[in-house]
Formats: sequence, structure tokens, C-alpha cells
Amino acid sequence: MTTEQLKRTPLYALHASMGAKIVPFGGYEMPVHYQDGIVAEHRAVRERVGVFDISHMGEFEVTGPDRNAFVQRVTCNNVGALVPGQAQYTALLTEDGTFIDDCVVYRFADRLMIVVNAANIAKDWEHLVKHRPGANARMRDVSDETGLLAVQGPGAEALLGTLTTAGIGMVPYYHFIDGKVAGVECFISRTGYTGEDGFELYCRGGDLEKLWYALVGPGRGEPCGLGARDTLRLEAAYPLYGNDIDDGVTPLEAGLGWIVKLDKGADFIGMAALKQQKIAGVKRRLVGFRVLEPRSVARPGYGVFVDGRQVDTVRSGTVPPTANYALGLTYLPIEHAKAGSRFEIDVRGKKVAAEVVKMPFVPHRTKRAAPTA
Repeated sequence: MTTEQLKRTPLYALHASMGAKIVPFGGYEMPVHYQDGIVAEHRAVRERVGVFDISHMGEFEVTGPDRNAFVQRVTCNNVGALVPGQAQYTALLTEDGTFIDDCVVYRFADRLMIVVNAANIAKDWEHLVKHRPGANARMRDVSDETGLLAVQGPGAEALLGTLTTAGIGMVPYYHFIDGKVAGVECFISRTGYTGEDGFELYCRGGDLEKLWYALVGPGRGEPCGLGARDTLRLEAAYPLYGNDIDDGVTPLEAGLGWIVKLDKGADFIGMAALKQQKIAGVKRRLVGFRVLEPRSVARPGYGVFVDGRQVDTVRSGTVPPTANYALGLTYLPIEHAKAGSRFEIDVRGKKVAAEVVKMPFVPHRTKRAAPTA
């Protein structure tokens, strides 16, 4: 995609004025980091609060009498279990049970919203349109008019609490409420992609700059780019579409069997294939690993070997700031996919030892439930 074809979020000029390094990502020009760098931004989220512009994500609204049944059919989790004000991590799948995309479904009283990865907006939309015939449901792509900020870190709730009268302290994980933040109409979702507690704020694109200035600055949140977002999500062992999950991988292989509801009482795309795979047993599994040789880092694409035979490549890998050791994700044969198993990685022509470790690499600190009275 050429520079002329890349899209920009409403905050592009602001990011550039702050000295952000801008890179192509998911069809957008996005900030990878600001002047203090990825490590400082990563630590800001782990220790205080960071703010990410993630308005490149895609949002599809689904309305009409058959909206719940339609989304139930095109996603693998159980939309029927949701109540208004609740969100759900799920996936769009092929007939083979592999990923078209992972996504989040929000249930409102009068509609559903599906949030998808930026690089997959066109592909996901085409998939949904293809499978809509016969359903009395209407879809609208609201991606370009929707602004989205992620406010993440142990100080996220306190920061937002100074800017809203909405009861955010009572919002459990994967739930949301409507409210004004700094005078901007939002819906406020206790979700995120960092392993820390935090919120995602959806608003009109035209209001995004006002919201950003209310959240970012001295004594408030620190601006963070996609570089820190990636190191944070890797430490938390959250999969990234295009690296750790793709159209060659099923949720059962990716360790995401908990989003596959084979008994939800409704057929869904990929269900038959996943039933067969569950009966037969998965042959490989996504694992987290630690590189055992000092000063060796496993980068994405490096070959992964068991008993001298290549079984996969490194899907994600780096030395993230909190864990502070070389780690990553890959797929191993199921008999080797247990903690303590050893294998090798080809690091620039040299085979180095690695060991399967339990995930996540750092503890999740998301606030799971609302406080009781």
C-alpha cells in the first residue's frame, strides 16, 4: 500500500506534532512511539497510565430483529449469553474452523457492535455480507466516524474518575457504560490489550482530540504508540492476528478453546470442523517460550525445531521491558507443548535452546469484578 493510499486517524497531525515516529500499520499511518521511546511507554503502562490512539480499529454496527441470531451464526462464542452492557471476545471463522479475525462483540439494548482488526476491515465486512442473506439484520460500517482511545495502567481508573461522573469503578471486566468523559459523549469499556487494568473509550471522531488532551499531559496519562502496545500484549500473552493466529490456525490450537461454544444451541461457521478437531485431538498448540542462551533473541520468522525437524516459526518474539528476558510464542507438537519442554530456534544460523514456560509471562492485573456493596 502506497503512502497516498494509507489512512489516518483524526489525531494524525497531533501525533506528528508530538514527534512521534509514524509507520504504516493495518492500512493506517500510526505512531509506533513518541520521543521517550518504547521502553519508557511500556513502563508507563505497567507503573502508571498510558493512552493509546487505536482509532484504526474497525467497528461494524448490527441492528434489526435478527441481529443476535446473525452474529451468533458468524461468531464462535455465545452471543446469547450477553446482556446489554456486556462485551465478549470471540472470532470470525472459516468453514475449516480457522481464523478470519479475532474480534470483540458489544451488546447494546438495540444493537450489537463488532470491533475488528484494522488490517482486516474490508475482509471481515465482505465475510459478514456474504453470510447475511436470510437474516433480517442491517449492518453499518462506522469505522471511519468512530474514535477510540485506550487508557491502560494501574492509574487508569483514578485518571478517568477525575473526568467523568459515570460509575466506572463499578464496571466489571468486559462490561461497558455510557457516559461523558471531559464533556465528550463516550461509551466506556473495561477492556484492553495490555494485561493491566484499563478502559477503552469510544466516541465520535470529531471529539477525539478534546478527549486526548483531557487524558494526556503532565500528571495525567502518557502517550503510547504501537511499539509498547505490542510488547505489553506479548508479555500478557495476548495473540496478534497475522502473527500468532491466522487463517491456518484454529482457536483450539491457539489455546482459545474457551471462546468456542460448541453447545451454544446454534450452528456457527466452522463449528463442524472444530467438533471434528476436538474429537480427534489437536496436533499442535500455541506455547510461550523462554530463550535459554544469553544475548540470543528469537525474532518473528525464525525457524523452530524439535529433534532436528522444523515444526514452526517464531510467531512473536522479543525482550520486553517488564519480563526482561528473550521470550516469544510458537506452535509445537502437542506432545512437546508442556512447560519445561526443550526445543531449538535458528537464530541467524545458530541453533539456540529454548524452553516452554507457562503463560502469561507477567501476571494480568485486570479488575475482574465490580466491588460488592
